[in-house]
Amino acid sequence: MYIDCHCHLDFYEDEKIEQIVKRARKANVKIIVNNGVNRVKNRKVLEISERYLEVKAALGLYPIDALKMSDKQIKDELDFIRKNKDKIIAIGEVGMDLKESSELERQKKIFQKIIKLALELNKPLIVHSRKAEKEVIEILKKNKMKKVVMHCFNGNFKLIQRIVENGWKMTIPTNVKSSEHFQQVIARVPLENLLCETDSPFLHPDKLPDNEPANVIVSYEKIAFIKGLKLSEVEEKIERNFGGLFNAVIDSLK
Repeated sequence: MYIDCHCHLDFYEDEKIEQIVKRARKANVKIIVNNGVNRVKNRKVLEISERYLEVKAALGLYPIDALKMSDKQIKDELDFIRKNKDKIIAIGEVGMDLKESSELERQKKIFQKIIKLALELNKPLIVHSRKAEKEVIEILKKNKMKKVVMHCFNGNFKLIQRIVENGWKMTIPTNVKSSEHFQQVIARVPLENLLCETDSPFLHPDKLPDNEPANVIVSYEKIAFIKGLKLSEVEEKIERNFGGLFNAVIDSLK
């Protein structure tokens, strides 16, 4: 079976979501982790997860969306996530982004609050870290965060080594087909630290407008090719890696 551990189905219209999930089922994608990014999207994420058994909810605050909110609004949204803790498997998409905003200190404070909530709820974090890779790793390490998925991590290999040393996971997105960086990640990072994602509707393997979970097999195939493994071996290992963070989700499929 295949697992898409990071996407945004809530960016699609309902009619299209139905077809996307059907195609995922046909492609043997058994688990789809749908990530929220703001107040409106979080509610949509919960709604979608209630409709489709294979779609699992992660609620979060994308760093740029969070910067547009007052401290009170952020507190209220974190309270909403806390209230819905039994309906989610992770907190994400969260983190820091110094490409879209240079507000370093406020981003740190917001991320710190989110980490505190993840520790309180014992939920894994799905982390965005664009142009803030070093800062994000330092904050996660300082807070002794154990359950971490680094989404589309573009940092250098010195930082990637720190991810491996901390036992965190990294995702291989479907644009690996044309990304030398992620091909190098596959070659140099132990399979034990890898997961696969589409980031749908973004990062289409062929640079087309709309990606979808059914395409996650591209990431699996590239891992198998570069590491010289059978596709079935990669499937089994990714399932085991995912189960290390989300054991109850894997158990529910048995």
